[in-house]
Amino acid sequence: MNKLVCIDDLKNLIKDGMTIMIGGFLGFGTPEKLIDLLIQMNIKDLIIIGNDTSFIDKGIGRLIVNNQVKKVIVSHIGTNPETGKLMNEGKLEVELSPQGTLIERIRAGGFGLGGVLTPTGVGTLVEEGKEKINISDKEYILELPLKADLALIRGSIVDKFGNTFYKGITKNFNPIIAMAANTVIVEAQDLVEVGEIEPEVVMTPGVLVDYIIEGGE
Repeated sequence: MNKLVCIDDLKNLIKDGMTIMIGGFLGFGTPEKLIDLLIQMNIKDLIIIGNDTSFIDKGIGRLIVNNQVKKVIVSHIGTNPETGKLMNEGKLEVELSPQGTLIERIRAGGFGLGGVLTPTGVGTLVEEGKEKINISDKEYILELPLKADLALIRGSIVDKFGNTFYKGITKNFNPIIAMAANTVIVEAQDLVEVGEIEPEVVMTPGVLVDYIIEGGE
């Protein structure tokens, strides 16, 4: 199977109402070309899972500003005032999850686990509506796994099978969300031939990747 496609070839994969995980930390390591596609198609009613809602002009934040998202599951929204505005107006549902809990929920989804037990949030608003479990006289919140229809990730160096290396902080959520979605699309900053990435530095194995597009700088 040739995984390298033109971005227009992805249009039949993307539909209104999908749950999409998007990599990045405040826009670093975010696949902006794939977000351009979502904006161009004007896909609506999305549930977006990621670390944050970035800024109004970057990454997930651009989808928020364009009113394409009905719900976000993120660890913080403070850098994008439009997220808070839409939330307060009742136009956007925001589920805040502590960052460590959020990534473990995604990991649980990717590894087929039933959930994550964490003491983080016990006795706070975080526990509302969630099951609590007592183990050895200590209370834990049961946080449920997260999965998605699509994971959109960005790799610093990607070979034509999809083996992916992330440079520095661009790694962030990218390798974990690649485990937790039905379909994984990687935007390659630098596309190389198979064998040009040393196996020991591969962070996302190509077997997890369904489609590759060239993203450039």
